[in-house]
Amino acid sequence: MPIGILLSLGICTILYILFAHVMTGLANYTEFKGQDGIAPVAVAIAHTPYAFMQKLIILAILAGYSSVILVMLMGQSRVFFSMSKDGFIPPIFSQVHKKFRTPLKSNILFAIFVSLFAAFVPARVVGEMTSIGTLFAFVLVCIGVLVMRKSDPNHPRPFKTPLVPLVPILGVLTCFSMMAALPLDTWIRLMLWMAAGMVIYFVYGNKRAKF
Repeated sequence: MPIGILLSLGICTILYILFAHVMTGLANYTEFKGQDGIAPVAVAIAHTPYAFMQKLIILAILAGYSSVILVMLMGQSRVFFSMSKDGFIPPIFSQVHKKFRTPLKSNILFAIFVSLFAAFVPARVVGEMTSIGTLFAFVLVCIGVLVMRKSDPNHPRPFKTPLVPLVPILGVLTCFSMMAALPLDTWIRLMLWMAAGMVIYFVYGNKRAKF
C-alpha cells in the first residue's frame, strides 16, 4: 500500500507538471486567473486557436467538481460519524439508516449546508477557504506524525511514514508556504472557524467524550 500511494502521487505530480507546461504554452499565465477564480483553464483556452474546446472543458470541469464534491461529502459525513460515536458532537451525526446502514441524516444536513454555502458565497471565497482548510489539516497531520512517533512509538501502524522527521517537516513547510500565499481575509475566516470549533469542543465535546 505505501508504494502504491507514493507511486500514484508521483504520477499525478508528473501529469500536473506536463499540464502546466502545455497550458503556459497556449496562453500567458496571467490569463489563468479566470472569472472570479472559476474554470481558469476554460478562460485561458478561449484566447487560443482552440477556443472551440471551451464548452467541452467546462463540461469536464463540472463533471470533475461533481465527483470530488460527492466524495468529500461522503467522507465528511463519515468523519462526523466517528466524532459523534466518540461523543464530541451530537448523536444525530452517528444515526444510520435502518436499511442502507448509512448516516442518512448527516448526509442530508451536509447536502443542505453545502448547497446554501455554494449558492450565496462567492466562488473565490469558497475556493480559498477550502484550500486553507485542507492545507491546515495536512499541517496538523504532519505534526501529529512527529508527536505520535515520540509519544507512542510502539503503536501498531498499517502504514508507516518514511524518513521521519524529514518527510513531516517538509510537509509542514510546503503546506504552510502555500497557505502563506492566500489573502488575509482567508486567514481571518480560518481563525474564526477554528474558534467556533474550539467553542463546540469545550462546551459540548470535552464533557461527553467517551475516552
